[in-house]
This record gives sequence, structure tokens and C-alpha cells, in this order.
Amino acid sequence: MTGLSPTGYDLPVYEYMRPPELSGSGRDRYPVVIVGAGLAGLTLACDLASRGIAAIVLDEDDTVGVRGASSRGICYAQKSLEIFDRLGIYHRIRDKGVTWSVGKVLRGQDALYRFDLAEGSRSAQPPFINIQQFYVEWFLVDRIRELGRTDLRWKNRVTDIRQDGDGAVLTVETPDGAYSLEADWVIDASGHASRVRQSLGLPTRGELGEDRWCISDVRFHKDLPVERWTWVEAPFNENRAVWQHLMADGVWRMDYQMLPNTDPTEASRPEVAAARLRDQLGPDVEFDLVWVGAYAYRTQLMDDFRHGKVFFIGDAAHVKSPFGARGGNSGIQDAENLAWKLTLVLNGQAPETLLDSYNAERRPAAVQNIAVTRRSGRFLAPRTEIERMFRTAVMDLAVDHPFARLLLNTGRMCVPYHYAQSPLTTGDAGQALPNLTLGSRSLGGMLRGDGAGFLALCCPRDGEDGLGSTLLHLTREGWPLHVQTVGADEGLTLGMAPGEVLLIRPDLHLAARLPDADAEQVRRALARATGRT
Repeated sequence: MTGLSPTGYDLPVYEYMRPPELSGSGRDRYPVVIVGAGLAGLTLACDLASRGIAAIVLDEDDTVGVRGASSRGICYAQKSLEIFDRLGIYHRIRDKGVTWSVGKVLRGQDALYRFDLAEGSRSAQPPFINIQQFYVEWFLVDRIRELGRTDLRWKNRVTDIRQDGDGAVLTVETPDGAYSLEADWVIDASGHASRVRQSLGLPTRGELGEDRWCISDVRFHKDLPVERWTWVEAPFNENRAVWQHLMADGVWRMDYQMLPNTDPTEASRPEVAAARLRDQLGPDVEFDLVWVGAYAYRTQLMDDFRHGKVFFIGDAAHVKSPFGARGGNSGIQDAENLAWKLTLVLNGQAPETLLDSYNAERRPAAVQNIAVTRRSGRFLAPRTEIERMFRTAVMDLAVDHPFARLLLNTGRMCVPYHYAQSPLTTGDAGQALPNLTLGSRSLGGMLRGDGAGFLALCCPRDGEDGLGSTLLHLTREGWPLHVQTVGADEGLTLGMAPGEVLLIRPDLHLAARLPDADAEQVRRALARATGRT
């Protein structure tokens, strides 16, 4: 598989099929309809299918990406890679993409800070893989087809939506005409210009950033170091910021900060982009331009990610600047968060009130991501003289003082949100666990398969397995629970004491840590985590 051609990116075209509703043979109502076959929408569809839940996906285009015009998001964080491992596409991303963990922050020729994200990592997946977004979407489509439960409808554009008492009705335009589609639940993953959101009259709060950037996707004839380099002040870019890192097909993402009043058309001209590259790497550098495009970042946030029977995920719910790769990765986590909850509700294993926790968990995560990326933007483009003086002082001190290197804010890399305040969390839990390997299986592997099961890890007292056997009664009562007894060494790896139980959610977040646990404590924590209390 390759998306690279001599003229740029060359992507698959999927066949449009006439919807059965236009022939009067469709169902009266569908359980789940997803609007938008982008990164978040396809992740949700794939996650639901992996749990045994069928869905319809409606997309106005017939390919992945943006008509091959852009690589778009390229950095996929460990949490996203763990999700993709459970969905069965991680090995494709790993084999196609570029695994990295080492980065440098520079000012001119001076390396102010060098980091290695792999230090202290305990997951089976690496900290980051760089790969063009359309490849991930491509792999998701292939996997969805393999699972065989999802109806992918290309060239089906949603033009309107209305809610009735127990569901929603969508109006969909196709090359063969318009039709209506009824659904119990609708998930809008159609991006920041969502027609669904507009039809429902739901506002967003946000602002357009003052900063301007220009991406050049480049293939060099001579290899560069496979590291993420960030210049806070690059003399070859008039002392503005520059990013440089590798992705699939030997293509480099070179991202240049522009002046706020830069003309995007002028900045994107091939000869202008080529001149920037020669200013950076020398007049004799040999390269091929794959794609060039200017952009401005924005922030956007809905007041509530749920509106009746309609949920909003990814850019339809929240938009943030790209610093730290917190955009696409947070949309992937939105999808996983909603998928397991919908599965339990559709299977009759949890009340509909569980779905309220989607907004309770994912909106604070979006608020935090917007705050973090906004601070990065202010560091890279100071708006006041005080902010500029602070940045200069941090860079001066970073040369010799480790504490100052932690203040170099070129984008705090994406990490999973800690659901400490979630209504589903017992005690001080809520953190995401790494995809640890215990024996021959990873934690994510134990949660793979139909349904949306929780995992109870039991550390036995004095080598006895009485607690694990007791918890098996909960599974026979119909609770969505898998029970696994861990050995002494595995318990040590997890920081568990004898008699302790870790209750792990289907998304690898910790629902409860229960010392000296008994079955009733686990039952109460499980009831809370499934929205029953």
C-alpha cells in the first residue's frame, strides 16, 4: 500500500452504492448512525464493530483524507496506538509509519533541550509513531470491512437532522436523490463545520488564532536524523519557529511559522516553499516537494457534547491548535470513550444514564487540551513584551539549568486525561493504565472482543486464589466483567498489594483501586462505573 505518487498523494476511491432506503427496502430504524468518515468517526465505527455492534457511517466524499491534498495529522500518541492495537490495526501503522521518541528543542544551532519519551514507558506500544492521517483512516476502513458489521455509505451527505421522542431523523443527499434515515443514536464526527450542529442550532465558543503556519511535505535525496527537531527561534526563518520530523514513505513534515499577515497563497507557492528549504538546509539540498499548504489554527468548544440522542466527537465537539498532537489523538479517545458505553447500553447491560458520562469525561479533557495548546501558542508567538522577555530568559537559562528546560513550551505532548472527577470513578482512580504485558497477554488484549467488559485484576493473599474465585460469581450474575488473578511479580509491576483488586474499564482507565477487597466492594465499584449509581 502506498499513498504517494509522482504528483503527490494518491488515495483510494470507494464505490458509491445506492442506499436501500431509495428503493424502499431499508430498515425502519437503525441503532447507531455515524456522520463523518474521518479519523474519529472511523475509529468509533471500528471500535463498535470490534465489540459486536453494527453501525451506519455516512460520508459526503468517497475517499479518506482530503482528496489527497494533505497529510493532515501525523503524530499518533501511545494511548491512540494502544486503542489501535485493540482494534487490530496497530501492526499496520507500526510497519508503515516511523516510530520515534527522541526530540530536540533548538535556538539557532544550540540544542537547548533533548528528550527521550521512551524513558520510563511501560506500554507494549511506543510513545509516538508518525504517519500521515489518511493512512490511519485507510487502515480503519480496511479493518471495518474485515469485521463486516458496518455499512459504509460513501457520497451520502447529511443536510438536516431533527430529533423525535426516542431518536433522530436525518436527511441524506446522494447522487441518486435524497432519503430519510431514522436512528436511535446519532454520532456527529463531521468536523468543525458540522452541518448536524448547525441544523440543531447548537453554538460553539472559540477564536481564530493570530498565528500563521505553512507546511511543506518533502522527500529529501539524502537522509536526515530520525528525530523531532523544534526551533523556537530559527535564524533561517527570521527567528520564528520551525518543526522538522519524518513520517511514512520517507516524507518529512517541515512546518514554518509565518507572520500573522502572511498571504497563504503566496506562502504556499512551490518556489517560495523551495526557497525556505534552501535557507534552512543549504543551496545544494536536493528534494522533491510532495505537498505545500498554509493554515491558521483555531479553538472551538461546544457547551455540551451530548444533545438528546446526538453525540459530538472529535472536531465537531472541540477544535484546538495542533501543538503537542492533541487534536486527532483526543478525537480517537472520544471515540473509544463513547464506544464502550454505547455497547453496554445497546446490550442492555447499563442504563442510558451511563451515556451522560461521555460529556462529563470528554469535555473537561477538551478544556484541558485547549488550555495546554493555548499556552504553547503564547510561548511560540508571544503577544506582549513581558511574554517575549520570559521566553528569552527561559531559553538563556535552559543552556545550563535543567529546571528551565521543562519550561520550554513547544507543545506539551498528548497524554490521556485523568478522569479523577468522573461520576464513574471510585476513590482517587481515573488514570489511564499503560498497555502492560502480563505473562503472554497485554492488558488491552484481555479487553479485546465482543461486548464491553471490565477487567478485575486480583492479587491473591498468601498465594491463595479465593478472591478471584469469589469475583467469578459477579460474572455469573451478568456483570460485564473478566477476572484475572496476577502473580506476585505481576502484582509488583502493577504496584498491587496482596488482597488488592484493580477494576479496569474497557478503555484501560482505572475505575477503582480496592485494597483488601471483597466481592461487595467490587460490585459497588462496578455499579458506579456502569452508571447504575
